[in-house]
Amino acid sequence: MRPWGVSDSLKLYQIENWGNQYFNINPAGNLTVHPRQGQGPGIDLTKVVEEVTSRGLELPLLIRFQDIIRHRVIQLNEAFKKAIEEAGYKGVYRGVYPIKVNQMREVVEEVVDAGREYAYGLEAGSKAELTAVLSQDLHPDALTIVNGYKDTSVIKLALMGVKLGKKVIIVIEKLSEVHQIVQIAKEMNVTPLLGLRCKLNSKGSGKWEGSGGELAKFGLTTPEMLYTVNYLKENGFEESVKLLHFHIGSQVTNIRTIKEAVKEATRFYAELYKMGFKLEYLDVGGGLGVDYDGSRTDFESSTNYSLPEYCSDVVYSIQEICLHEEVPNPTIVSESGRAIAAHHSVLIVNIFGSIEVGTTPIDLPETDDEHNVVKEMRYAFQNINYKNLMESLNEAIQRKEEALSMFKLGLLTIQDRAKIEHLFWQLCRKVQQWAPDMRYIPEEVEKITKALADQYLCNFSIFQSMPDHWAIQQLFPVMPVHRLDEEPNRTATLVDITCDSDGKVCKFVDLRDVKDTLKLHSLKDGESYHIGFFLTGAYQDIMGDLHNLFGKVNEVHVFLDETEPGGYYVEEVIRGNNIASVLSWIQYSPAHIEKEVKGLIDRRVRDGTIKPREGVELQNFYEAVLQGYTYIDNLKPNLQKTLPADAGPNPFYGGDILQ
Repeated sequence: MRPWGVSDSLKLYQIENWGNQYFNINPAGNLTVHPRQGQGPGIDLTKVVEEVTSRGLELPLLIRFQDIIRHRVIQLNEAFKKAIEEAGYKGVYRGVYPIKVNQMREVVEEVVDAGREYAYGLEAGSKAELTAVLSQDLHPDALTIVNGYKDTSVIKLALMGVKLGKKVIIVIEKLSEVHQIVQIAKEMNVTPLLGLRCKLNSKGSGKWEGSGGELAKFGLTTPEMLYTVNYLKENGFEESVKLLHFHIGSQVTNIRTIKEAVKEATRFYAELYKMGFKLEYLDVGGGLGVDYDGSRTDFESSTNYSLPEYCSDVVYSIQEICLHEEVPNPTIVSESGRAIAAHHSVLIVNIFGSIEVGTTPIDLPETDDEHNVVKEMRYAFQNINYKNLMESLNEAIQRKEEALSMFKLGLLTIQDRAKIEHLFWQLCRKVQQWAPDMRYIPEEVEKITKALADQYLCNFSIFQSMPDHWAIQQLFPVMPVHRLDEEPNRTATLVDITCDSDGKVCKFVDLRDVKDTLKLHSLKDGESYHIGFFLTGAYQDIMGDLHNLFGKVNEVHVFLDETEPGGYYVEEVIRGNNIASVLSWIQYSPAHIEKEVKGLIDRRVRDGTIKPREGVELQNFYEAVLQGYTYIDNLKPNLQKTLPADAGPNPFYGGDILQ
């Protein structure tokens, strides 16, 4: 058998499918990042981690590759430009980035700078977002789109932007908004720029299918649309209507869905134009998806189209309807956020231990006085072979269930129960070893394989850094970032350091389906083991919560520079939250609780329970912890095998073993 190589890891972890040429493996077995999509030597992720940790920054660590954001912005604009040229389309593209996808200042500023030559704009969906967007130095022709619920302040802010010379378009999404806008515009003596959001019959596809269609949260029905345009016309705002907007959901997986929605919306555009409303823009909303699993299908974590296909189909669909209706080609607007931001950030976490099912930390020798059920289990274990595999497994399951019932009734000692559990899992290990040779793998054997997977302990919070995986089971590519020239010999799931049983990752990308486990390497004494979570740049940074008070992680921004060692430089370091800052968010004053703890210590010193020097040391320790990182100190991995702490998720612990 030939030795394992990096090409095997590329195939195992599907990098060439989901990586979109932004990720590869170098001969040293380290994952590399290629911000120019395959061009250049790439940035060694392991070297970045080593450099950053040498500066005293601990893991978990979020690494932003700002050049990827720039590349994605350019790629989107160039793809639309090419599609427009090939179609002979009589219009241009003016995209906007919806900052709700990732509002971090450095991300937004990179988008603005990269999109300047394309007059690429921004979209805001709240008052706070609009205040941030208005501060950005956009190209004079770039659009600022205002979506979401709008109170008086939002409308005034948008109209202030118009007064300042910005192209701020307020999208009317609810009937009540039109009356407010007209009234405030008259009071401020400013001519607004308005958009109309139509509620299409067409719906999206994938997880967010329900956000579109006739029952969507936002948008005007056809009767409401007619009322709105008539009201605007009666009040002298006919020329203010500049844009038609629709949105059928995020991460649209099927290109056919996109084409149908674009065609339906273009019909609205054509009808309004022929009614005398000279609209200039058709905004196709968001929905441009990311192929998280690399399967190139309409599965919810994938897309069955590429970026060029998306752009071409949008352009051709609009052009086809406009030609038929004999109306001008509008300027095309899209609000693609996920496709811009997802690829640019990588979360690196360290593994600090593992839980292996069925390990036994004490000797359990055979004794003459052990119960018959133990002897029967021992016989099944000692006599299992490939031919009687299923028979022996069924016998073992039966004996385990019998033993658990006897223990509950007080008919079995704790020593004999321990032997039963130990022998059962040892038998399951044999079944697991023979399973790959079976022509057909029964459901019981599949359950065993899954149950025997290790649990690798990861120093992060899924609720803070990957909330979409917890909330909607969004798949993200996960893999080691080093040792990729070695064959991974363990099968594992991942658990975080929160006290919540949902704090786990047990669904992984696969080309044909979703995998329940991930192949990883054995942990080595005294050596760190790092894994990465990829394509997390969209939504995850902003949506994370403070479950167990784990705060924002440490963050660095990395830029390409071929003149620097390693071909990169770390441009900015942003330290994650310390415990004091997290506590202050939930109304705990660090100064107050320090004082309270000091009072407790002083009382113990006065009554002689502890010595004065010890009291000072305890107070100093407490204050140091308050200023420390909310995550686990980066110790070398503890490789001692651990019994499962919580047997809940394991189908072989207690109750009906195969339920």
